[in-house]
Amino acid sequence: MYMLPNKFFTISLSFALFALFFASCGKRTSVQPVQDLSQQQIDSMHFAATHHYSFNDNFIVSADSLVLVRQQPEETVNELPVDSFAVSHGNHLVVADIRTIPTDSIDSIWVQVATETSEFGWSREQTLLKHCAPDDPISIFIKTFSNKRLRYGVITLVLIAAIYLFRRLRHRNIPIVHLNDIPSFYPALLALLVAFTATLYASIQLFAAEQWQEFYFHPTLNPFGQPTILALFLVCVWAIIIVAIAAVDVVRKRLPLEDAILYLCQLAAICAINYLVFSLTTLVFVGYFLLIAYVVFAIRQYLRNDRPRYLCGNCGAPMTKKGVCPHCGAKNA
Repeated sequence: MYMLPNKFFTISLSFALFALFFASCGKRTSVQPVQDLSQQQIDSMHFAATHHYSFNDNFIVSADSLVLVRQQPEETVNELPVDSFAVSHGNHLVVADIRTIPTDSIDSIWVQVATETSEFGWSREQTLLKHCAPDDPISIFIKTFSNKRLRYGVITLVLIAAIYLFRRLRHRNIPIVHLNDIPSFYPALLALLVAFTATLYASIQLFAAEQWQEFYFHPTLNPFGQPTILALFLVCVWAIIIVAIAAVDVVRKRLPLEDAILYLCQLAAICAINYLVFSLTTLVFVGYFLLIAYVVFAIRQYLRNDRPRYLCGNCGAPMTKKGVCPHCGAKNA
C-alpha cells in the first residue's frame, strides 16, 4: 500500500523553477553620477520615470493605422496646413524626440517617431499610446486583452461554449469540474488559480497603477526583484502554467481521448469565465467576496466526493481506504 504518486507535478515544478531563474533577465546598466548629467539628461530621466518610456524605445502599431504629422507640433496646434501620412497595423516605430507644447489644449506632450522606412512624424502622446503598444509580446498581449469590446465579445462566446459543453458532458456522463469531477485536485486548483490571479490583476490596476504601467512598458516573466504585488502576480502566472500541465497529464490518463478533449475544453471555458468575471468584478470590489465564496465552494465540492488516496499493492487500482481491494480482492493493510 502506498500513496498516489505526484512525480509529474514534481518534475514540472522543478523544470519551471529552473526556467524561472533564466526568464526575461534584464540588462544591467551602470548608474551615472547625478552631477555628471546635463539638464536635458535629467529631464529625460524624469520623463522616463513618470511616463515609463523614453528616447529610442520601440513601439508597434496595434490599431488599424496611426496618422503622423511631418511638420513641427506648433504648426498643428496653430492650425496651419500640415502634411501627414499613415502607418499601418504591425509597423514598428522608435521614439526619436519628445516635446512639450504648453499651448496645446488637447495634449501637451508630442512624440516624434521614426518608421521602418526612415520616415519621421509627430503624434500626440495619448494618440500614440492609444494606437500603439510597446514592442514586446507581453505588452501586446496585455493591450489586446484590455480592450473592453473584445472582453464583452469573449464573454459572450465563452458562455455559449460553456453551456454547449456542459450539456454535452452531462449527456455523455463525462466528469465536470466542481461537480462530478475526476479524482484529482489539479483541474479545480487550476480554476482557483485563474480566479485568484484575475483578482490580483485587477487589484494591481486599482491600488498600484503606476507599477502596472511600468510593467506594461517593461514587462518581464521574472518575479525576482519586482515589487511584492507584481512578484506575487508573476508567481501565480508560473503556477498556472505548472498546474495546467499537471491537469492535462492527469486528464489524459484518466479519460479516453475524446472524453479528455471535451473535459479539457470545458475546463478551459471555466478558466476563461473565471478570468473575465473576477477581473471585472474586482474593479468594483465585488470580486473579493466572490473569490472567498468560490474558494469555499470549490474546496467543499472536492471534499464532498470520496477521493481515492491509495493504490492497491497487488493490482495498482486506486482505493479510497485501506482494506480489501474491490478490483482484485487483495488485502491492503
